[in-house]
Amino acid sequence: MEQDKVKIKQKIKQNYGKIITDDQDNCCSNSSCCGERAETDRVQKAQKMGYEKEALDSSFAEANFALGCGNPRAIASLQKGETVLDLGSGAGFDAFLAAREVGEKGKVIGIDMTEEMVEKARLNARKNNFKNVEFILAEIEELPLAEQSVDVIISNCVINLSTNKKRVFSEAKRVLKKGGRLAISDILRLNDFPKAIKNDLDNYSSCVTGSITKEELISILTELNFKNISIERKNNSNQIVEDWSSKLKLSDYIYSAYIKAEK
Repeated sequence: MEQDKVKIKQKIKQNYGKIITDDQDNCCSNSSCCGERAETDRVQKAQKMGYEKEALDSSFAEANFALGCGNPRAIASLQKGETVLDLGSGAGFDAFLAAREVGEKGKVIGIDMTEEMVEKARLNARKNNFKNVEFILAEIEELPLAEQSVDVIISNCVINLSTNKKRVFSEAKRVLKKGGRLAISDILRLNDFPKAIKNDLDNYSSCVTGSITKEELISILTELNFKNISIERKNNSNQIVEDWSSKLKLSDYIYSAYIKAEK
């Protein structure tokens, strides 16, 4: 089992690192995957997830790789001066949007285990002069942060990728201040997957087969003594997940949900 977990983690790093390297390679060539066509595709996907036009037109829009399944900032109720932690921050898009909301006296910390993503996020931060954002190369199961140091935790379609979700939420609780809150967009499972689908590493690293059920998630959060737990399926969940595969009707197995809870 531990070997399987290592393989899964390696596959995820490989896939997400390749997204960055492919993007850099394509944008340095005449590939049709680069430029206006690719940008339009990302914008359309992000709009389905709930991002506003203003955000998608921002100076840091290049950080939008449309890899999420919702817009966690929309449910986070961020306030000026708050410290925000983004689990699986990717190229930094959600972190930058959060940074604008918490202001200069606030802070946003992005955690990602893929080196290429962290490097891209740091580059984007420098290019856009974000002084209140920090990106750290680390795993969300082992957060390099002090206890009770964070007001809000956001995450966008990342926790489903973890092979130890209880550990992720345990760490989240540890670093949250008393009264701190979770504002997460993620994938949950409706039905069991056929064996052939479940055993395909590509399906795990594509935010599909690593998902747990709503009941399993509630059990984890309850056991960790989170309060005011709320899990709501996104109205356009089918539209979001059906984009991910031309071979499977994914809406039969998974859905996109907004997850909120308080410490």
